[in-house]
Amino acid sequence: MGRLSWRFPSAGAPMKRRTFIGLSVAAALPAVARAQQPAPKKRLAAIGLRKVEDMRIGRDQNSTIFLEELQRLGFVEGNNLVVDRWQYQVGHREEIAREVVDTKPDVISCVGTPMAVSLKAATTTIPIVAITGDPISFGLVSNLARPGGNITGVSVDAGVEVWAKRLELLASAVPKMANVVFISSEGSWTGAGGQVVRDAAQKLGITLVRGAVSSPFGEAEYRRTFSSMQRDQLDGIVLSDEGPAHLPNKSLLVQLIQEMRLPAIFTYPEFVEAGGMMSYSSDLKSLIQRAAVQVFEIFRGAHAGDIPYFQAEKFEFVVNLKTAKELGIELPAGLVAAATSVIE
Repeated sequence: MGRLSWRFPSAGAPMKRRTFIGLSVAAALPAVARAQQPAPKKRLAAIGLRKVEDMRIGRDQNSTIFLEELQRLGFVEGNNLVVDRWQYQVGHREEIAREVVDTKPDVISCVGTPMAVSLKAATTTIPIVAITGDPISFGLVSNLARPGGNITGVSVDAGVEVWAKRLELLASAVPKMANVVFISSEGSWTGAGGQVVRDAAQKLGITLVRGAVSSPFGEAEYRRTFSSMQRDQLDGIVLSDEGPAHLPNKSLLVQLIQEMRLPAIFTYPEFVEAGGMMSYSSDLKSLIQRAAVQVFEIFRGAHAGDIPYFQAEKFEFVVNLKTAKELGIELPAGLVAAATSVIE
């Protein structure tokens, strides 16, 4: 077999223009190929409250807000972004955390303080962006401005004063309210938020009792709590602010409260959309968008511990006039006028 060889024009011989161009292009090809190499795809592990198949644009409102904000920032699922999804399941937090960490994503996003706590215990290296309650109270970070470690996020808890505001709004809706049950975990009842609610109740002349629930919150736990309540001894219900931990059971909670025919105030508009009477909360849309920005910043090279943990600044007051009417309650006109959203 003859040897293959490249033959160049001899020294001093004129080089044809076509030959020169061909050699120049050949020499440039490796550099062009390198320049055209697509950037590596980023991998996001997302843990949400909805079913996995619903955590997509157009299927779930909060997932749509989050993914569309990432798109606006230049990360598009199916293009330069891979999203692996898990549904938060009560009682399986540690198992989910280990499974997610084993996939070695670039960033983990999650909803709920308990899930964030489990993820923090499972990894000290993979960046975590969490939507939680008060991250300091739950030991996620020690400083909002510089969280340190591998976790940052947004807090739906805008301060314990919001907890008292919910009781005040409920009292404004129901004159002569005397006895209220505060559905909460032990930590919320004994913590700063619970203390503020108890202080507000005292100022309003309301007797406040605890409807005890324990984490992980689930159907059996809620049913046990409600079965222990005496309907004729209560005038209203306030749901504690435990981050989004109550949300997976919103339909059950609304149903149980409707069965007791008691006015209640909730922590998120989703409860009111499901039939609850009122909610007062931070503006969840702006918080979800901020969480997406934090994911983007980490994709671009920022360290999670250097990104401030964002605290809510905007609030939503939502009322459901249909539910109030079914309960025989005529909400004061001034209260309805103060609502950011009214469900007729």
